[in-house]
Amino acid sequence: MCLAGESNVRGWAFWWLLAAGIYNILWGAAVVLFPAVLFELAGMEQPRYPQLWQCIGMIVGVYGVGYLAAARDHRRHWPIILVGLLGKIFGPIGFAQAVIRGDLPPAFGVTILTNDLVWWIPFALMLRDALRFHSERP
Repeated sequence: MCLAGESNVRGWAFWWLLAAGIYNILWGAAVVLFPAVLFELAGMEQPRYPQLWQCIGMIVGVYGVGYLAAARDHRRHWPIILVGLLGKIFGPIGFAQAVIRGDLPPAFGVTILTNDLVWWIPFALMLRDALRFHSERP
């Protein structure tokens, strides 16, 4: 059974996941290659173990590969989108806690908008569409 507007949903979901994949791969690669940049921009002391920050960049890049795979069929690959959305929700929560404790300056959160918040609505809509699709199937 086809949902109303199925091609429209699948079309915009493809483009959002393609953008998310490319963005995450590029951001992850930038962090791996230039781990000091964000700390410099935020006026922070350099991390003692930059390899940990580079590991976060690697994880973000790997998420990007997942988003590119999910772009082919977001309804089938909804678990990748769910894991991504959870990370994009929990990341800002952890950041807010670190700011409140005084462990990180607010300026360090400059990437929260592009890394996390911008993806909440499209990922949630894709998940809602996948749920509807799978619940209507015999």
